[in-house]
Amino acid sequence: MKLRITLNDKTFDVDVEVAEADVTTLPPAYPVGSAVLAGSVASAPPAPAAGTSAAPVNEDKVCRSPVSGIVVRLIAQPGQHLQVGDPLMVLEAMKMETNISAPIAGRVKALNVAQGDNVQSGQVVVEFE
Repeated sequence: MKLRITLNDKTFDVDVEVAEADVTTLPPAYPVGSAVLAGSVASAPPAPAAGTSAAPVNEDKVCRSPVSGIVVRLIAQPGQHLQVGDPLMVLEAMKMETNISAPIAGRVKALNVAQGDNVQSGQVVVEFE
């Protein structure tokens, strides 16, 4: 794919290779109104990864990972009461840390990952009661 990019009043023609399937939505782990979601509308959640159970998930009671990466720090604990925006964990992806925040208020029912785990974009990482 060819793109034309302008940076500091200089125009560059670049070739871009799409490495993954075109994803036009973000998982609901991003709180509504965040800068990342501005102008985007999240639709249906991603399908479960191959080899995982397809048990139905109440999307109103989960937090999905917005990126693929490694869990570097867990902040929330099972049983903890959280408000929207409270920190849940930190993921590292491409040498950058991403803070994952609670998308809803409630009590943490389960953390589905541990420090050092690899997670995929869209994977359920936290369940709420």
